[in-house]
Amino acid sequence: QVQLVESGGGLVQAGGSLRLSCAASGTIFSISAMRWYRQAPGKQRELVANIVSGGSTNYLDSVKGRFTISRDNGKNTVYLQMNSLKPEDTAVYYCNAIINHGSAYWGQGTQVTVSS
Repeated sequence: QVQLVESGGGLVQAGGSLRLSCAASGTIFSISAMRWYRQAPGKQRELVANIVSGGSTNYLDSVKGRFTISRDNGKNTVYLQMNSLKPEDTAVYYCNAIINHGSAYWGQGTQVTVSS
């Protein structure tokens, strides 16, 4: 049994910062990738950032230079550091992980709201 638990969302003013966390627990022997998605009201879900087992990262163009994804292998946890936040970053953020030879798992979602 594997689960992903997210934390760190909230309300912040434009220009502020937040750090999201996503911890995987259960019977885990490998994690090949951990990702952050987001979905704003009335819009499709989009991939924000990705980190693979070797440490390589990829980002949505609109967040490059502002967001940083990182991983703590000992805790099976992925983080998303979000700086210089903008109102257009407002969305529900979802953690996703590929675990144990390709099984996909999702976190419960955490709300990020950026006011102007």
